[in-house]
Amino acid sequence: MAVTVPAAGAEEARARMLDLVPEGFEEVDGGATVELAGYVGRGAEARIRATFPDAVSEPVADDWPDRWRSFHRPVRVGPVWVGPSWAPAPNDAIAIVIDPARAFGTGAHPSTRLALELLLEVDPAPLIDIGCGSGVLAIAAAKLGFAVVEAVDVDPVAAETAAVNAARNGADFPIRTADALAAPLPAAPLALVNIALDVVEQLAPRLGAETVIASGYLKTQRPELAGLRHARRRTADGWAADLYRRH
Repeated sequence: MAVTVPAAGAEEARARMLDLVPEGFEEVDGGATVELAGYVGRGAEARIRATFPDAVSEPVADDWPDRWRSFHRPVRVGPVWVGPSWAPAPNDAIAIVIDPARAFGTGAHPSTRLALELLLEVDPAPLIDIGCGSGVLAIAAAKLGFAVVEAVDVDPVAAETAAVNAARNGADFPIRTADALAAPLPAAPLALVNIALDVVEQLAPRLGAETVIASGYLKTQRPELAGLRHARRRTADGWAADLYRRH
């Protein structure tokens, strides 16, 4: 089953597809549009069409339950390798094993890769990861020598997934479910914020961090973070990540 949506509405469509196809789905960036495609049984076809009336379907071979694995490929950012459990990690890498799940973040999305690039360019310091998703960035930080003060996500499924992934990768740090726009946040000199643009901007006044790495938005968007000056930007495949320093 494949759904094509305007790029501007992709985030909402992804959230709906996660509910409909929790096992995971393929995403193909077409520039102005994004195609979301998943392998499903016939029982799911009606449910998907109820949400996406323009969805198209195509029969697949009997081995379809395993084909989705071919869409989840490892990524390498400097010394860090992020990949699924069925892919062998190189011997010279800092390996992070993340299997696709309902929480965002296998390392393959440009916003995650770009945030990781910026993380590699700053000195290790205690940090908080807000909107941690699968926990991939916090786990990478811990393995790179950063002291992770806390990882936070408003979605309890994400927090649970992050805890499982952290334990699997030998990373030990607090993870909790909380609304970062309302709940108290622990002090940390470095903050990772990989979420939507409006949330990034709303969070800025609540962060006491000296350095903020923000991502999760398009390269056409430029966050204005109160009390912070822009220092650096990375872009890829239409997405962006930015490094900010306190005035």
